[in-house]
Amino acid sequence: MLETTISRALLFAPYDRIHVVMNANHLDLAADQVRTLQESNIIVQPLNRDTGPGVVYALLHMQQIYSDAVVAVLPTDHYVDKDWAFVIHLFRAIETISRLPDKIAILGITPDRPETGYGYILPAQPLKITDGVNSGRSYHVEAFTEKPDPACAQAIIDRGGLWNTLVMVFRLSRMLELIKELHPDKFERIAHVRAAPSRAAELYQDLPPWNFSMDVLACIPQHIVVLRVDNVAWSDWGTRESIERTYKALKTRPSWNPQVPIEKQLLG
Repeated sequence: MLETTISRALLFAPYDRIHVVMNANHLDLAADQVRTLQESNIIVQPLNRDTGPGVVYALLHMQQIYSDAVVAVLPTDHYVDKDWAFVIHLFRAIETISRLPDKIAILGITPDRPETGYGYILPAQPLKITDGVNSGRSYHVEAFTEKPDPACAQAIIDRGGLWNTLVMVFRLSRMLELIKELHPDKFERIAHVRAAPSRAAELYQDLPPWNFSMDVLACIPQHIVVLRVDNVAWSDWGTRESIERTYKALKTRPSWNPQVPIEKQLLG
């Protein structure tokens, strides 16, 4: 999945502009998968402290290199059936940020079920962009909801809610500015780790975990725009159930359970 995500990123960025953040205990496992990237582009996080520290740790590393840049964040545990179609939506997001540089652009998927394991974005009014590319498919954001119960998920869907892919495009300096305003203590602790790499493993031991969607995105809907992704099948493969659901849709049996009929895969 890491290699697939790198291949997807190569459709809009060269090798030397692709950075990967991973945990230290995954380095040996992933070494062969990132062999095409420069060693300096592999950002090794000492420990897993959820998505908040992971994102900020990587962005501070990139700030040292680029000072400022337009950044696209692609989680590696996603299934996408049409990479080129998906990347076209990324280009839409980049174009949006070029016009609205103080915004954070996020790709949203139209749900096909009230999934309780995903985050949801409730769009507000459409963006006033009339370039023919984003028109009618880009919105301001009213609210975020992380992993709602089934009734709440269905209510959000009924109001036009979208799944939050956590695929984001933003100016590096703008995102860091927003995080620092929201959580100055958390930000400074991670900045201290970046400034003292020889002590990173030690300092990470006491770093509290926090979630990027809940602790950042949910707090700043007024600074976010969501772009609806059409004609792409997408799934967050964070659970075995999600993977098996995708295999079932593809009429393919997972390699770990090849003998069980597809219809029974999700029944345990």
